[in-house]
Amino acid sequence: MAVGAEVIPAKLWQERADVLDALTTGVLLLGSALEIEYANAAAQQMLGVSLKAIRGRPWRDLLKGPDELDTLLHRALERSEACWQREVAIRPNAATAEERVVDVIATPIEEPGKGRALIVEMADATQRQRISRETQLLAQLGGSRLMVRQLAHEIKNPLGGLRGAAQLLERELKDTALREYTNVIIGEADRLANLVDSMLGPGRAPRREALNLHELCEHVYHLLRSEAGTRVIVDRDYDPSLPTISLDRHLIIQAMLNLGRNALQAIGSQGRLTLRTRALTNASIGSVRYRLVASIEFEDNGAGVPDALRDSLFYPLVTGRPDGTGLGLAIAQDLVTRHGGLIEFESEAGSTVFTILLPIAKDES
Repeated sequence: MAVGAEVIPAKLWQERADVLDALTTGVLLLGSALEIEYANAAAQQMLGVSLKAIRGRPWRDLLKGPDELDTLLHRALERSEACWQREVAIRPNAATAEERVVDVIATPIEEPGKGRALIVEMADATQRQRISRETQLLAQLGGSRLMVRQLAHEIKNPLGGLRGAAQLLERELKDTALREYTNVIIGEADRLANLVDSMLGPGRAPRREALNLHELCEHVYHLLRSEAGTRVIVDRDYDPSLPTISLDRHLIIQAMLNLGRNALQAIGSQGRLTLRTRALTNASIGSVRYRLVASIEFEDNGAGVPDALRDSLFYPLVTGRPDGTGLGLAIAQDLVTRHGGLIEFESEAGSTVFTILLPIAKDES
């Protein structure tokens, strides 16, 4: 589009609206002051507004914090050359438009009698970025499993020797008071062994059965509501169109509980947690596309995931809490991937959403 755009006089843009509206790429014509002169259907949909409403308005008015794009657009005007940038986050002001990630190309043109203008192309890269991120999460999971196995081996062997030595010492001690110390050693050794076992998670394959996902969600909902503080609201929002799905009841309940409890800890003494289900059509999990996917969301209004933890959040022993073990999310991710699914998250202050994605087989839908 950008290569041939400079040969199209601005007055012909409206005449070619039918062609431009057929594009999935958003196309805008901006004047020399970066005011909007034209937007095709895809651009209007991205920005959540109509051409009639935005014509003549400054570009900056349509987005929340468009400084990154402003820099790109001004650079294209000043240098009189096409400038581009990949994966730029845009947040439209319109309530009906979602935040997106786009690839942007800004190409300067000359408008007869008006001077220099810009053609801006925005290709939606949200899905590509999401697939890349999910592929990274799956690769991360493989590394996590290997690290956990090695760590478990290094810990459990000396623990076994420590426990055995404490038992032998206990037999030799005549003083009951001294035996209490060996009991402490044995008890702590058992506790650490159980901790390592929980890191490894259940070793068996999922025992699948056809289940109503909302029955599992209701079970988790009631448990979370009983654990929540008096000033924490636990809501649910279910999609009745979800079909039955083949799952291991206990493994998925454990994964959901881990996410829900993690959300309650993030909320603290006051806030809101929403358990939400949706049926997604033609959705991808990693690089695999499915006709139907079950989505289970845990949304909280806590402080959000710290930036320093975002890339390593699903690694074992990674936690943002002083009293956390860093096992809950790692185990949940492992349990879900055993079902061919994945856990992903989006987080900002006041809104964090962890989503379990589970593929639904054709014979289940």
